[in-house]
Amino acid sequence: MNIIYEGTLQQGGESFTVIELLLENINEIIALQNTVIHSLEKKETLQPLTKKEFQNILSGNGLMLGVFLEERLIGFRALLVPEIDEDHLGRDIGLSKEELPGVIYQEVSIVHQKYRGNRLQQTLAILIMQELMKTDNSFTHICCTVAPFNIPSLKDKFAQGMEIAALKEKYGKMLRYVFVKELSEGRDKDWSEITRLKMDDTKAQQEMLAAGWRGIQLEMEDGEYWVSFGRNQES
Repeated sequence: MNIIYEGTLQQGGESFTVIELLLENINEIIALQNTVIHSLEKKETLQPLTKKEFQNILSGNGLMLGVFLEERLIGFRALLVPEIDEDHLGRDIGLSKEELPGVIYQEVSIVHQKYRGNRLQQTLAILIMQELMKTDNSFTHICCTVAPFNIPSLKDKFAQGMEIAALKEKYGKMLRYVFVKELSEGRDKDWSEITRLKMDDTKAQQEMLAAGWRGIQLEMEDGEYWVSFGRNQES
C-alpha cells in the first residue's frame, strides 16, 4: 500500500491516511457511495457512478484517491480520462475538436456524512491534482458538472479556482453547471466586470454564460443563493 498522505481529522483528532485506490477496492467504493446517496435528502443532486464506470477509472483511465481511518474507507475522489463523444464536456464549454484530448474530468467526490466538516474534500482535491501532475502533464483543462443548489459541491469547485462555463441539461435532462479550469493558469484573472444573478434564474444565467461571462463565486444573502459572474478583460 502506497501512502500518499497522512493527517489528523479536525473533529475528533483521529489519524487518517490517503492512498491510491485500486480495482481491489471497488466493493468498498460502491458501498460508501451507496451509504452517502442514502443519506441525501435530494438524491438527484449527486450523479453516482456505476460499477462499470468505477472499473473503467481503476483500470488505467483515470485516478482515484481514498481516505482511510485504519482500514475503513470514509471518502474518495476520482479523475476520469473521458471518451471523446458527443456528450464531451469540452464541447459544452466551446473547446475545439483538437483540444478535447487535453480534457480530464473531475468525477464524483464523496465523504461519509459522519466525517464531513474535516475539509477532506479539499485535501483530496489538492492531493489528486498533485498526483496527476506527477504522472501526466498533457492535460490542459479539467472539467466537471454540478447540480444547482448542491451547495457543498459548488463551494468545493469554486475553492479550487474552477469557473462555471455553461448551464445546461445533462445525464437525461438534468440541469447541471459545467465547470472548467485551465491547468496552465498561474495567476488570478482580472475580471473587468462582475454581476450577480439568483441561482434559480436559469434563463438569465444561461444568457450570461452564452455572452462569454463565467460563474466565479457563490454567495448567500437573505436566505437566497446568488452566483457572481465575471467577464475577463481579455474576453
